[in-house]
Amino acid sequence: MNNSMINSSVSMHSLQQKLDILSNNIANVNTNGFKKKEASFEDVLTNVKAQPEGFRQQGRFSPLGFNQGWGSKLVQIQTNLAQGPMQSTGNVTDFAIQGDGLFEVMISKLDANGNSVLQPAWTRNGAFDLSPDANGDTVLTTKGGHLVTGTDGNPIRIPAGFRPVVEQDGSIKGYSEQDPSAEPLNLGQIKLVRVVRPQLLQDAGDNLYALPAGITEAEKANILQNVNPGLDTSNNRVTLMQGYLEQSNVTLADEMTDLVMVQRALQLNSRAITSSDQMMNIANNLRA
Repeated sequence: MNNSMINSSVSMHSLQQKLDILSNNIANVNTNGFKKKEASFEDVLTNVKAQPEGFRQQGRFSPLGFNQGWGSKLVQIQTNLAQGPMQSTGNVTDFAIQGDGLFEVMISKLDANGNSVLQPAWTRNGAFDLSPDANGDTVLTTKGGHLVTGTDGNPIRIPAGFRPVVEQDGSIKGYSEQDPSAEPLNLGQIKLVRVVRPQLLQDAGDNLYALPAGITEAEKANILQNVNPGLDTSNNRVTLMQGYLEQSNVTLADEMTDLVMVQRALQLNSRAITSSDQMMNIANNLRA
């Protein structure tokens, strides 16, 4: 197998991974709170091919030899947390984050003994519901049934007969639907976290993010930071909007443009492999 075949086959594998990323972005163009993925590539190996001394001519300033590449590889898939457009819904359980923040929710996982335990996960999708609990109250959950976490680490509970109103800092007040003149109840505060290193977040499915396994609290603080309590919107640039949903930050025109470029790159590398195969066929059929 000659060098052009190796170069093309390695590059085509990376281009296929890029194509998968673009396909996932396009498929989630209408997913609330979805953040597109971006890929980074680098050369697999580059060496200098030596040339005979006879190539050295008078007046030539460039050194002998030329760089020879061996394709490229995917080195990183990073989440782009750029703000998506806001859409007004008027629903009291719909929330949108402005800034580089995430909601914290609790998802059920199986431990080593097969027991169900709750573990934290994070999402940008603020399309929540009010689900009944065993006490007759309602708790704030995601569409998938995951509990939304408050700043105290407990679920957000909304008593029956109360209408929740959420401030920009995530604090919730309950207003009585039977007695509008009554003083509102303090129902807690939705926990928000700021993403410091989005490249270290892992996809957990269902538009959720998780931390790598075995991470310590000190390492977690370098990835996610608590925004509230004491939310300073002027410095943190993280605010909460009730009655709105953030749309996907995927721009279909950009993704389709990248898709065409990847397809053309795949076509170029496939033709290089075809040309190499034809040259090898000619060499095999030579007769002395």
